[in-house]
Amino acid sequence: MSRDARWKSLLELLVERGRLDVEEAAAELAVSAATIRRDFDRLAEQQMLVRTRGGAVVHGVSYELPLRYKVARHATEKQRVARAVAGLVAPGEAVGLTGGTTTTEVARALAERTDLASATPALTVVTNALNIANELAVRPQFKIVVTGGVARAQSYELIGPLADGVLGQITVDVAVLGVVAFDVTHGAAAHDEAEAAINRLLCERAERVVVAADSSKLDRRAFARICAAEAVDTLVTDRSADPETVRRFEEAGVGVLTV
Repeated sequence: MSRDARWKSLLELLVERGRLDVEEAAAELAVSAATIRRDFDRLAEQQMLVRTRGGAVVHGVSYELPLRYKVARHATEKQRVARAVAGLVAPGEAVGLTGGTTTTEVARALAERTDLASATPALTVVTNALNIANELAVRPQFKIVVTGGVARAQSYELIGPLADGVLGQITVDVAVLGVVAFDVTHGAAAHDEAEAAINRLLCERAERVVVAADSSKLDRRAFARICAAEAVDTLVTDRSADPETVRRFEEAGVGVLTV
């Protein structure tokens, strides 16, 4: 296992459990305790965790793992969801993509569609996510619009009034939301209030709203609300979604596509 892959795995485990012992982490990753100690020390230097005697704990009370360190948890489910979401976008449309691991997969699925390989433009993509803009900018058939704003390190998303200014001047056919939580009662949500505000504005500028979320994000709440469940036209999730949860979303007027 490479150092980068090891660090990603360590941080994922730390987010899940809140605390890791050196021996425990070494056993999980099948490496030596000395290697884990060095990894913990380096990650502590980057303020990604706090070293303790014999282990490490998460950095701070509320911890959100930066996108660049996220292991592809539920990767297969996210890719299936992404392909289904990409299939909902028609050639020539304007699509808004928020940041996140699932929406990044949506961007890749759009890039792979053969029917979007030509035209002028085949698709207009509006995004506040730097990594998505970077991936799609090399596709000459796509018109890429980046919102501007201040970069948020955890998600590569641009936030703040500069982003507000751009979004206030445009409309899109479909907004695709990546969320950390989606609940019938509390709606779609993000960890960060400034990120949620930009995502909310994108929803308001869209003809239809699609939430792309694997089943692990459902029936969960997060700090900053993006929009009510009733504002979402379609939820695309995986087949592991609880049938009762799906039923409640449908009763709230959300079309649910499980893949």
